[in-house]
This record gives sequence, structure tokens and C-alpha cells, in this order.
Amino acid sequence: MQITVPDAVELPSRLRLAIARMARRLRQEAGDELSPSMMTALATIERHGPLAPSRLAELERIQRPTATRVLARLEEDGLIERSADPNDGRGAVVRATKSGSALLKKLRSRKNAYLARRLRELPDEDVETLDRAAEVLERLLDGERR
Repeated sequence: MQITVPDAVELPSRLRLAIARMARRLRQEAGDELSPSMMTALATIERHGPLAPSRLAELERIQRPTATRVLARLEEDGLIERSADPNDGRGAVVRATKSGSALLKKLRSRKNAYLARRLRELPDEDVETLDRAAEVLERLLDGERR
């Protein structure tokens, strides 16, 4: 499908705004146990860990000092633990603790419950459209990683 000139400007703007508003709403539903940066860092550590702090910074696209501060808070809260890097005796790796993984599960559950409630309010054809849109967005993001 060819995007017309007005759509080429309007559609990206509408998508950006809708995605940003949804992301903000989901953060609100998760509660305030973790800041957004702490939550994304913990989720990345859980998914890719154990990993070095520099790798976290790379995956999160943040500066190393920012990653260091976030990691310090997560460690202080008992949500991650550090250990010696088996590949580099001078370095460390971080991994999610059981309580860190449990907290992520609880926050994800809240967000999923919110979305499930909202989806139940929609007609079936709108839910099917959103299912297709999710596939397209996932493909766009997967293409970015390559």
C-alpha cells in the first residue's frame, strides 16, 4: 500500500502520539514501585542476563553513568545482584533476583489486566485490527534490531 503525502506526515504523528499515550497509561497502571528507567533496566536484565553493566547501557541505549546509577538503585532495593564476570575477572555481571523477577511479573500482570479490560470493551473487529497492528509493530521493531 502506497502512503499518500498527507498520510506520510499524519500517520507517523498519530502513531507516535497514540503509542506514547498508551505507554504512559501502562506505566501509570503498573504503579510507582519502580521508575520507568528502573523497570526497563530490570526487564532487560531479566531477559538478557546475566550481563555486564556496559552491555545493559548498550541494550537500553543509555550512557554508562546512567546505567551505573540505575543499577545501584536496583541493587539497593534487592532487585538485582552482582557477581564476578566469569569472562573478565576485573568486571561484574548483574542478574535479576527472585524478588526482582517477582516484582516484574506483578507489574506486567497489572498492565496486562488493564489492557484486557479495555480490549473487552471493543468490538471483535477492532480487537482483530489491533492484533494485526501488534504484528506490524513487532515486525518494524524486529527489523530495527538487524
